[in-house]
Amino acid sequence: MRVSTITVADIDFVSDFSGALFWDEQRLLVVSDLHLEKGSSFAARGVLLPPYDTIATLSRLAAVIARHDPRMVIALGDSFHDRNAHERLSDTDRETLAALQVRRNWIWISGNHDPALPSDLGGVVATEVAIGPIKFRHEPTGASGEIAGHLHPKARVPTRGRSIERRCFASDRERAVMPAFGAYTGGLSIRDAAFAKIFGSSGFMAHVLGDNRVHAFAASRCY
Repeated sequence: MRVSTITVADIDFVSDFSGALFWDEQRLLVVSDLHLEKGSSFAARGVLLPPYDTIATLSRLAAVIARHDPRMVIALGDSFHDRNAHERLSDTDRETLAALQVRRNWIWISGNHDPALPSDLGGVVATEVAIGPIKFRHEPTGASGEIAGHLHPKARVPTRGRSIERRCFASDRERAVMPAFGAYTGGLSIRDAAFAKIFGSSGFMAHVLGDNRVHAFAASRCY
């Protein structure tokens, strides 16, 4: 695996091709928008999806934790797809989540989908976290030093005479918006006006998730 980095407020983060960020100095792993139990949420409304999204998402999370062995994990909100999603976790999924938390500080940031997380999930719940110059929160405000989620950025990029669309990090070295980590999560094009409000223009980078590395493109090259 080739290592790529994203810089925010002079702090270098390893950008993992799974869609996570790793701050080596702090041994801190950051993920966003897991949307666990999205499949069961849709099923309750009559939209039938294969009920494997939580298993798939936790498996990917276990893999990235194994790669980096963090001592702290921050989940940047919308970890659960709705207010009651945690109640629908299977016993096996609860055990998997508990195992991932062993010997680690775990922080759940509350999101718009899961604003009132229960205390029986392990870890602690916060609205935002500040470590040094970096502020971790769910919804981006455009503040300097901010790492947020919520918008599920994706980018369509040209490659070898065609184009591909992938999830991506969006960053201008002062702030970053993370891709959604969940198996069933969609995305919002970085050319959407929501990103212009955060970054001010197209003068930012799309760090696009590849199969085994992250590829950097100027946002102006994406469509």
